Amino acid sequence: MKMTSRIVRSAQTASGTPAVMSRTDDRLTAFRNLFLLSLPAILVLLGGKTASADGVDVDESVLAAQNERIEVINGAAPSVVAVFGAAGGGGGSGVLISKDGFALTNFHVTEPCGDFMKCGLNDGKLYDAVIVGIDPTGDVALIKLLGRDDFPFSPLGDSDALSVGDSVYAMGNPFLLATDFSPTVTFGIVSGLHRYQYPEGSGKNLLEYTDCIQVDASINPGNSGGPLFNAKGEVVGINGRIMFEKRVRINSGVGYAISINQIKNFMGHLKSGRVVDHATLGATVATDWDGTIRFQQVSIDSEAYRRGIREGDELVSFAGRPIRSVNQFKNVLGIFPKGWKLPLTFRSGDQTASVQVRLQPLHQESELKFDKPELPDGHPAKAKQPKPPEEYADLLEKKDGFSNYYFNRQAQKRLLSGLKEWGDFGGAGASWGISGSLQNGSSYRITLTPKVAGLDVAERAAFLQPLTAADRLIDEPVGTGGLLAALHHLKLLLTEGSAGFADFYYLGTEPLDGTGPMIDILMAERAGTQTRFLFSVETGRFVGIDFRLDEFSDECEIRFAEPKQLSSRKFPQSFKARSGGETFATFAVEGLSVRAKSGENE
Repeated sequence: MKMTSRIVRSAQTASGTPAVMSRTDDRLTAFRNLFLLSLPAILVLLGGKTASADGVDVDESVLAAQNERIEVINGAAPSVVAVFGAAGGGGGSGVLISKDGFALTNFHVTEPCGDFMKCGLNDGKLYDAVIVGIDPTGDVALIKLLGRDDFPFSPLGDSDALSVGDSVYAMGNPFLLATDFSPTVTFGIVSGLHRYQYPEGSGKNLLEYTDCIQVDASINPGNSGGPLFNAKGEVVGINGRIMFEKRVRINSGVGYAISINQIKNFMGHLKSGRVVDHATLGATVATDWDGTIRFQQVSIDSEAYRRGIREGDELVSFAGRPIRSVNQFKNVLGIFPKGWKLPLTFRSGDQTASVQVRLQPLHQESELKFDKPELPDGHPAKAKQPKPPEEYADLLEKKDGFSNYYFNRQAQKRLLSGLKEWGDFGGAGASWGISGSLQNGSSYRITLTPKVAGLDVAERAAFLQPLTAADRLIDEPVGTGGLLAALHHLKLLLTEGSAGFADFYYLGTEPLDGTGPMIDILMAERAGTQTRFLFSVETGRFVGIDFRLDEFSDECEIRFAEPKQLSSRKFPQSFKARSGGETFATFAVEGLSVRAKSGENE
């Protein structure tokens, strides 16, 4: 059909939907350009100091600001990615965040592209890229560009340091115009902060933008997944949603970016190659008649309930932020992954309490399945499916619950190698004896064999945990969350590695005990229990265990001191055991005996 004279150009959005721009848009653009060209003359009339630039007198401060913008843009542009589906489907933008090729984009950009995609940089080259991890709820995906180990990248900034009115740059590939892979740049300000955008659509559309950044910098279809830079050229957000006028999918001056601080919280989980989920507290809040934020419902199965929170209690602060509205609570809760442990302060009557609460998953596992069914041989559509690049085919491993299990295996290897500091425990699985003294001076001995775990404390009865397949693991000693079962799992890790558990994977990162330094987590599941093995992100040192008998129980938390030499191996010089916020005991370790086979000591 012939176009009318009013329509002068069109383009395709990232999803392939046509978008049209009219002559009215051109007139507005022309007016803006005329104003910018006239600005130096206006400044002269206003009496500003001027400098000569191409024969036009321009105020020195204007030139300085312009040069600063150009310098920031030139520095950031090499890291901006134009994303294209390998078979021509989908497309959008992204940004490189590390020299080894990791890049951020939107989940809704990568989903139609498949597991492999093509990515262009402003060096004019097209690179292969593979999916790493996805966050369908937060609309974030992590991909890895391939073919180099020295990619240009941009540093991550602090989105919490933004203020309304700050200058920002949106860069990317609007309407997929970057055929030479050179990004489009738009300039604007932060229009609003901590915006909450309700989920859209139904079915598999889970996108929920929480605590996001509102900007007036032009963001159009194709900009999705691209970076929002602050005035220093740091990435402070990933551009995603746009507010459209009716029937016309072009920028209306209201765009939203996912805050980079939210993405930082999820970064370790995304690098795990998993399909990651957001969190719920297991409790809802509402505004009381006097403006107080109170708990409206509290699930009796939640950790919040076990920490003493009840309906009607006042929510004072969560994750270190004071809570003054329901919207603010949703914003804060939405920036954390499921399973994180975070501080919460509440008031019940005239008593105020501060507790640590482990967050529950927001969705059922079935809601997060995004794998497309495998087409049978001979199906017409199968011949059209792009094959992964042969040289990179081994970088993709499919597994339930994972977008790419290959990256999870790499993380497992990295963390397990850190256990070598303790020495070689391989094959030493017959029995262990750990002895020493408690903080009150009493002596103790822990025995770990394949059939039983025991704790003997001087002047006290012994504690026993049967370990045969028919025996259920229990909270022994009572109130510890299952200390003896947790130590049995420590023995399995050191002697058998991942083979000692029914399921074993890298979970991601979180702050130690809610407020401490970041830790890496290996998750092990066996006979209905879950064990988190904790490693320092900074040093790689094995620092503790969080063991849970079941989802309705408080964890047994074991924290290790620095290891010391004990015979031919190392073992923590002490460890502390606690559960439900109460410390059970601190064990000073003075002896370690290991028997590799029955009747044989090492």
